[in-house]
Amino acid sequence: MKLKPAASRELIKLCCAALSAKKAEDLRILDVSDQSSLTDFLVLATGTSEPHLRALGTELKHTLAAAQTRLLGVETREESGWTVVDAFDVMFHLFSPEQRERYALENLWKDAREVTLDELLAVAAPKAKAKAKAKAKAKAKAPSAAKSPAKRRPAAKPAARRARRKS
Repeated sequence: MKLKPAASRELIKLCCAALSAKKAEDLRILDVSDQSSLTDFLVLATGTSEPHLRALGTELKHTLAAAQTRLLGVETREESGWTVVDAFDVMFHLFSPEQRERYALENLWKDAREVTLDELLAVAAPKAKAKAKAKAKAKAKAPSAAKSPAKRRPAAKPAARRARRKS
């Protein structure tokens, strides 16, 4: 199941927002689509302790489940300081500070292009603005019900109104 790049970006935005809300540190997104045949994006984040890493992993799994994303796998070991969540085109790596420094995946994938959260958000913003603009334009072109002569009821004469009220 190959995700479309837009779907991958939406998934990354959702998951990064969830990780950020749980206070993940040093959140980085790497576009490795040109370097890897296994995945398109790596998302790296650091947790401050083992309980924090577990909380980040749990939140990530809940977010992925809510987005109806099937996982290839989740790899973690107690006290290892590293959790990997494989969601096809996006792989999430959650590290303790020591393991993040030790493995330095950013250096391993130094040819990858780093994608900022601002850049991800900017991709969606023009599309949303264009949709809103098109909707407003269509609404402006649509004839108003009040101005349409076909839908306007002829004014009843005062005597006819009174007769209707009495009956």
